[in-house]
Amino acid sequence: MSYTLTLHTPDGASPQARQQAERRFCRALEEALGDAALVVPVYEAVQRIRAQHGPEPDLEALTPDERTVLELWLQAESAALAAVFGPHRHLDEGGYEIRLD
Repeated sequence: MSYTLTLHTPDGASPQARQQAERRFCRALEEALGDAALVVPVYEAVQRIRAQHGPEPDLEALTPDERTVLELWLQAESAALAAVFGPHRHLDEGGYEIRLD
């Protein structure tokens, strides 16, 4: 299974700039997870964790495996957001959407 990423940028970037940013995001996400093949299964696991424990799960309420997966995703997501939005990524940044193909 593969995935498609869409960035939602607040600055009205050109389609070419948005596509380049999406590639940077994907590359950083894949590198942080260790392999492109891990994006979908880790993302699906995180979605299951959030469905069961809420959108911002309490790490203490998770099993050790769930905690490991969630922390791995959060670190990879942070790296990907930084690759696109830079060190000020929390200031009026856009969002992203992952669709599984």
